[in-house]
Formats: sequence, C-alpha cells, structure tokens
Amino acid sequence: MVGLPYDCLANPLGAVRLTFEKAIGSGSDPSSFDGKDWGAADLFRHFLSDQSNLSQVPILSSATMGWLKPNTLVRFKGMIQDMLGNEFYVGAYKDGSVWRTNKFMDVCQFPVGTSPDMRIWERQLLYCVPIPGLNSWADSTSEIEIDTNMDQTSQQRDKRGRMDFETVDKNDSHVSCDMLEDSPSAKRMREDGHLSSPSQSQEYKTEVAYSSTNLVPVSDKDPFSCLVKIYDSPQSELKLNDIIEFVGVLTFDSEDTVEKKEDDVFSNENCDELLVNLPPNKVPRLHCIVIQKLAVHDFLHSSPIVEPKPHLVKEIRESLLRYLTAILGNDTAASQFMLLHLLSRVHARADNVAVGKLSLNLMCLNKESVSVFGTQLSIAMKNLLPFTTCIPLTVEYLNRNSLAPKKDYETNRLISGALQLPEGSHMIVDETQLESGNLNSVGVENARLLKDLITFQKVEYDFTYYKMEMSADVQLLILSQGKSNIMPADIIMPFHPSSASSSEVAATESLEAWRWYLATVRSLPHSIDSEMQKVVENDLVAARQADRSLGSEEFSRWLTMGRLICASFGETSLTMEHWELAKELERQRRERFK
Repeated sequence: MVGLPYDCLANPLGAVRLTFEKAIGSGSDPSSFDGKDWGAADLFRHFLSDQSNLSQVPILSSATMGWLKPNTLVRFKGMIQDMLGNEFYVGAYKDGSVWRTNKFMDVCQFPVGTSPDMRIWERQLLYCVPIPGLNSWADSTSEIEIDTNMDQTSQQRDKRGRMDFETVDKNDSHVSCDMLEDSPSAKRMREDGHLSSPSQSQEYKTEVAYSSTNLVPVSDKDPFSCLVKIYDSPQSELKLNDIIEFVGVLTFDSEDTVEKKEDDVFSNENCDELLVNLPPNKVPRLHCIVIQKLAVHDFLHSSPIVEPKPHLVKEIRESLLRYLTAILGNDTAASQFMLLHLLSRVHARADNVAVGKLSLNLMCLNKESVSVFGTQLSIAMKNLLPFTTCIPLTVEYLNRNSLAPKKDYETNRLISGALQLPEGSHMIVDETQLESGNLNSVGVENARLLKDLITFQKVEYDFTYYKMEMSADVQLLILSQGKSNIMPADIIMPFHPSSASSSEVAATESLEAWRWYLATVRSLPHSIDSEMQKVVENDLVAARQADRSLGSEEFSRWLTMGRLICASFGETSLTMEHWELAKELERQRRERFK
C-alpha cells in the first residue's frame, strides 16, 4: 500500500525528513549538509511556485497567532530589526543505525544521547518586527478575516500535522520522489535573484549568540515580534532593515512551561538560558526554509501596466500631477517638485554624497495652513506609498525621544528608534510646531541625527562603546514656516496656494495606477549621450559665470532634477526637453525668493 504525499502545509517537517532520508540513501555524508540544502528548500520552492499553494500558506501576525498551529508552514513579512549572530545546534545524529535531523526544529524529537555520530551545525538568528510605517493598502495581513471556516480548515489540516512524522508508514517515502526534483520554476526564481540560492556560501565569523539573548518585550506596547532562524543563507545576503518574506516552520508554545529532557544533550545550559530569555509562549520562532527580499513593487496588489510604455506613463503622470496640484491648492510649481521628490531615491554613493536623493522643504506654512495642507499631504502619502511616517519637530519631541537605535546590553537587544526605517520609506517632518526653547543633550543629538539623515542619508546607531553609520534611503518632506535650519533640504520651495486643499478621494483604479507609476519609473535606468552632455556642461559653465555663488551642490541638484524629470515620462535618456523643463522649474523656484 502506498501512502499519501506529505502535506507541505500541515506537516512540513515530514517533507524535510523525507528529503533528508533520500539524500542519505543516495550516499551523501551528513557532514556536508551544514550550510547547504539537501533538497528540502527546492521541494518547498517547487510547491510555493504555484500561486494557489502560496495563497494557502497562512500569514503569521498578532491577529492570526490565535489559530495558527505549531509545526505548520507559515509566512511572515517583516523588517530585520536586529541581527543576533549565530547559534549551534545538533543538526544530524544517529538513532541506532538511522541518521536523523533536527533542522528546522527547536529541540530534538528523539534522545540524542552521547553518540559520537553527531553533526553540530549553525543557524543565524534574526529579530524581526512588522514593517514600520506599513500602510493598510499594502498590508496583506489587514485583509485576513479570521472566521469559523478558516479555523475549522486549520484544525482539519492540523489533524495530520499532529501525527508524529517519525512514525508515518515507511511506504510514504516512495510516493513523493517526483516532488523532490528541481523544478524549472524554482531554478528561474533563483536565477532571477528573487530567492536565495542554497549553493551560495561565504565564510563568516562564528558567534554563539543564544547564550545571552533576551527578546522578551520590554512593555506591552512593543510590537508583535518574531525570532527567525535562518539556514543555508550567507550572512552577506541579509542586513539590518531589510524587508523580507520568510516562509518556514512555526514553533510556538502557548503554555508557560519549559520542559527539559534529562538525556538530551541538546538541552544544555545555553539552551536553557535561551528558553528562559526567549520563552516560546511570548516570542514565536520561525524556522525559515525559503527567503525572498521584498521591494516596493512587491507590495502592489495589482499592476495596471506590465511595462512602463512612455505614452501610457505620460497619461498616468498627468493625472497624478492634477491630483497633487489639487491637494496643494493649485500650486502647479510645488506639485511639479512634489512629483520629483516622490520619484527620488539613492541610486549611488560617492564618498559622503548620496546621489539621487531629493528632499523637499515646503515653507511659508503656519499652524493653521499646515492643519489643512499638511493633513491632505499626509493622507496622500499614505495612499500613494507603502511605508510612511510623520514626526512633529518640537523641542519636547527632540528632548524626550531617542531617534537612533541603541544597543541594550542587559537584554542584548537593539532598541529601535524612529529613524530605523526600511529603504523606500517616506517621512514628513512638521516643523511648524517648533517654538523657542532649550535643547538638552538628547535634543542636540537628535537634531544632529536628523541633519545627517537629510544630508548624507545615513543614521548613526549607538552601540554604547562605539557608533556605527548605517546607510538609509528615506524620502524627507519638511513642512515649515521659514527655511528649516535643522533639516537643510535639497529643494527649498516657498509654498503659494491659490485655493483651499482638495479633500476629494481618488478612485481605487487611479490610486493603483499611481502606486504602480511611482514604484516603477523611479527604478528606470538613466543615461546622457555625449551630445546632451556637452549641452549640460555648457549650461552649467554659463550659470557659474552669471552667479559665482553657485557650486557643486546646486549643479548636482539640477542633474538630479533632470534625471527625475526624464524618469517621470518613462524615458531613460536625458533629452533637451527634459533639461529645459528642469531649468524652468529651477527658475520659477528662485523667482519666488525675490
């Protein structure tokens, strides 16, 4: 009798065991499996390459923890808030004459004893949190409705999942061999760079991180968090603040107890301390099998256009400009600069220069006008961009809040700050509330951090004994009455509305098109041919002769504006029309200061 195929959703560990046994049966040495996949990841990539299968994998969140079952397959989208180094674990061992594995598990399913036939492997620990500033339209977990049908489905699926995967009939090992073959779709995904390749490897420093890890929430206000355990992925592929979708095996114990097996050498002192500091009933673990880095594009639920064809991009550009002009009180020049600001990103770094950034300071606003236009701008940013945040720039805020992440060595945690944000985030800074007052040492440090972020697109992380600069890519919009002295923006634009801000809600179809437009054209490549390069050089020389105060910063800004105008039309090569429009916008801006 032939058994049923393993259920990758409800019994993923059974599938892992099957692939392990197949690899051992083919003559592979367990010693070669540390940091390498023996076929399990390919099996799950094959399974998940079918969109209908991926949609069945439940999403791990604070809203779903109540009905998710341990040892089932889940996915979690989050930001890497802290990297905790590596931990050792017994990866493979002999049970009599049979090799078994503990990969993707917290503890051994069988006593390991003191057999010399053990293989000690490493895995990387990541502390992950929900993506800061993620807006509801981009949050797939906000669409989840936990109803009785869903709960019943999970309970039925869990019936098989609870069955001990080690006691399943051995005939099962013959039915799913075709599933273990490397699928073309899985190969394509790896070749396109969407998923980590298990064949890649890199030497990295070994560090036993679990001996002093403590991730218990400091207060009830701490967000939902998850301890993700990474296998077979080089450390260089992951970094702080990356946005990742993890798919793996969930382990979570709702009981407030920790059991220790006396004959299990895996339950050693370090492991005990890990269980105490990271109680499974408070911080779920996710043993990751498949990793995919996410970009802004991955948060679009629908793409109205497959590729950025110029004539269609131009139509979307015009409709978005009309929308921005309406919420900016018919200030057409301000809306043009706002569009360029929304398309800006750091695409290169030269020394301390973040090439491509274009921060915008809208001035001539006060407490009354910002309540109208600032509110509409905030709503618009939330509707257009996936990650947005807003901070009030007041003396009290600067003196009391810690903007930079700081290491707490008592809990071995990197305590997040307001400036720890993923790439592609947008931040509105309201300076209209700033009044005279004295900054304490914290306030002075926070003001410096904000200035460094807007100037260099870097954030200094405080590790007490040393500080480390981390690169950032945050679009910054400053609303102020006069020119901001704390945050020197690239574009300082006097705001001249001629009417009240529009509160009209854009149609869903329009919003989807604008989101696609902003996510797509900002990533287009850019070039300047030799003929156009001579025109630009001559114009810059002429401008320098006419105004000796102009320097490299102004010229760099003009080139960035030209690049962004070019991209806004869905084109990749600077033309005379684009360059003339950039010069005209700069002329209009400078005219307002007169």
